[in-house]
Amino acid sequence: LITVLDTLSFLFLDKYKLRRLELLFGFLITTMAVSFGYQYIVTDIPQINVIEGMFLPWSSDYRPGTLLQAVGIIGAVIMPHNLYLHSALVKSRTINRNNVKEVKKANRYYFIEASIALAVSFVINVFVVSVFAHDVYGKTNQDVIDACSNSSFADDIISAFIANNYTADINIYKGGLVLGCFYGGLSMYVWAIGILAAGQSSTMTGTYAGQFAMEGFLNLQWARWKRVLFTRTVAIMPAFYVAFFSRLEDLTKMNDILNAVMALQLPFAAIPTVAFSSSLGMLFYE
Repeated sequence: LITVLDTLSFLFLDKYKLRRLELLFGFLITTMAVSFGYQYIVTDIPQINVIEGMFLPWSSDYRPGTLLQAVGIIGAVIMPHNLYLHSALVKSRTINRNNVKEVKKANRYYFIEASIALAVSFVINVFVVSVFAHDVYGKTNQDVIDACSNSSFADDIISAFIANNYTADINIYKGGLVLGCFYGGLSMYVWAIGILAAGQSSTMTGTYAGQFAMEGFLNLQWARWKRVLFTRTVAIMPAFYVAFFSRLEDLTKMNDILNAVMALQLPFAAIPTVAFSSSLGMLFYE
């Protein structure tokens, strides 16, 4: 319900122009970076291992699901629908498109802007993956229960984790409990703030990308509020149905699959975008 209200609220904020919405994006991303960065610092992760993992992405202890998560990270960082979102944001910039030098200058700054956005997204993902790789990787459910037996979160941990020797399966909720158990209640609340900011940022990204794409493909000539109501209802209803009738564990697994699917969709989004935007015949077609 919160996501539905957020989605419609963000769209109706269009009257304040995209610049202010970009500031809101920046605030949410900064909140994520600070929250997850804080957790990364207090975890005291061996930096040499992080750097090695960046440049030598190799797993000697392959487990089922490892490949899915690895591919999913690519989709989570470089989401294909962001190509359409960024294209729409670029289109909103006021430049003299008949001036070749000005266009080249604008393209250079667009490239820098996109590079910074991808770099920040990559760093945030490094923070999250590194923290849980350091704290939970290789541990069983029983290991987590034993490690938290004397903490104030012991009862919550026991109810969330099944006492067995299977590898601990961490989702957003369990992740918060583990951080609270290992590093205190502050870490759990910082994690919650970061997740909330991530959810709002993701909602905005998907909302605007979908809105721009659907308006462009359908060429709807309606009043703004009618377009918003129609296109977002089409998108929200299936998502609401799945979320309402699914368990948290199922949604977590589905999220991993969706991230992997987005990674596989990247060529289908990038190649046509580059081809069409590089075609003078397509750009000047009337």
